[in-house]
Amino acid sequence: EKFQLTEEYIQLNQLLKAIAWCSSGAEANSMIDSGQVKVNGEVELRKRNKIRKGFKVEFNNQIVITE
Repeated sequence: EKFQLTEEYIQLNQLLKAIAWCSSGAEANSMIDSGQVKVNGEVELRKRNKIRKGFKVEFNNQIVITE
C-alpha cells in the first residue's frame, strides 16, 4: 500500500488514522505504546515520530510506504 504525503512529513499516529488502520488517535497511540507498530523495520514507540517520504510502516501484517 502507498500513502501520498502532501507535506514534508506526517506524524505516525496521524498516519495510522489517515489510512484507517486505527479508528481514533487514542487507538493509534495505544497501538504504538504497546509496540505493535514498526517504522523501517524497527519497533517505534514515539507517537509523533515524523514519517517522511520513503518510510515503511508496518502494523498488524499490513505495510504502507510513504511517497
